[in-house]
Amino acid sequence: MSGRILPFLLLHIALDVYMYFGLKSMFRTPASIRLFSIIYLLTVIGTYYAFFRLNSAVIQRNIFSGTEVNVYIGIIITSLVTKLVFCAGLFIQDFGRIVASIILFVKGMFRSGAVSAEVFLPDRRDFLTLAAAGAASIPFLSLLYGFTRGKYRYTVERLKLSFKDLPAAFDGYRVVQISDIHAGSLDSVEQVRKGIEMVNALDPDVILFTGDLVNSRKEEINPYRDVLRELKARDGVYAVLGNHDYYGLYGFDNQKDKDTYWQSFMDTYQDLGFELLNNTSRVITRGTEAINILGVENWGRGRWFPKYGDLERALSGANGRFNILMSHDPTHWDEKVLPHKEKIHLTLSGHTHGFQFGVNLPGFKWSPAKYRYPRWIGKYEEDGQVLYVNRGFGFLAFPGRVGMWPEITLLELSSEV
Repeated sequence: MSGRILPFLLLHIALDVYMYFGLKSMFRTPASIRLFSIIYLLTVIGTYYAFFRLNSAVIQRNIFSGTEVNVYIGIIITSLVTKLVFCAGLFIQDFGRIVASIILFVKGMFRSGAVSAEVFLPDRRDFLTLAAAGAASIPFLSLLYGFTRGKYRYTVERLKLSFKDLPAAFDGYRVVQISDIHAGSLDSVEQVRKGIEMVNALDPDVILFTGDLVNSRKEEINPYRDVLRELKARDGVYAVLGNHDYYGLYGFDNQKDKDTYWQSFMDTYQDLGFELLNNTSRVITRGTEAINILGVENWGRGRWFPKYGDLERALSGANGRFNILMSHDPTHWDEKVLPHKEKIHLTLSGHTHGFQFGVNLPGFKWSPAKYRYPRWIGKYEEDGQVLYVNRGFGFLAFPGRVGMWPEITLLELSSEV
């Protein structure tokens, strides 16, 4: 068993044992206990099979590729979260029982007669066990919905952004952003086409894709080539690389094979109709006025993420124009963009996925992502510069989304302030 999987497997076994005896306490007759035990055993077989298959994927270094692998991860995560919630509720009840037992024992020490007659562990209360089961059903049903429906529940976020430096000819300019397609996780061409049709229906002037086309291998995009070629915008479709786009290079031992793979991957963008901006820029004109579309390769804070982004090169032809930057990882904004002497009016990022789980309501947004990324969703503004973080078009690892639905962003630029 892989060292990466073993801790989760051991935790799951411990939770299963605790949950089994917790639920078993609600049954009173031998027949009902026997039927419950059989049903419980059948429900956990699939989870441990998923552990076995996932372990094989880890050993084969295939952890980021394949719909099958992501389904196994989804089963494990759904089961783990559900059991954690139930066992937490059960533990609170058992902790109270233990405290009650200790209190009775201490009281018995100060009474005459045998202490053992006074000491007992109170039975579990059925209604408290049912309450724990009810609480556990909430994440179970939520994750199940995210697993089956939420992953393709595309949502259009519409924002109007005003900049005093925006040329008047670009007033009303429609920028559509998509991010994090993660083709290796997708499992439905028709559902993806639905999202692409929603993008085109927004009548974009330009489409900007902010990285992570694949999970780890360029071949993952092949089933979706035709549908992605349908993306259309008046001024074109531009793209940058995300951290996952480099992972395919790690499977080669010599530089020649790496170069061959990389060139083939770069050709994929051209085949899709995406112009890849690797630390470079393009000028978009309207009459005599112009703006820049800039793109950098991935640059992420921390030692785990590639740092190939070169903002200086991307800005080499800026010439004081209005700048829109595509940078996959939002940590780049704080580390490199804000401190730069050249003003970058609008930066578009992705990468966080909103952790594919959370609450996204007007006035209240929460996700575990906020504890990892200070800028994790939506719009941020400092010193007249704006960052927008897109939740992503696809999904990774857990094959679903709960609350953090896949996003298509429409940014309408305005020269009015």
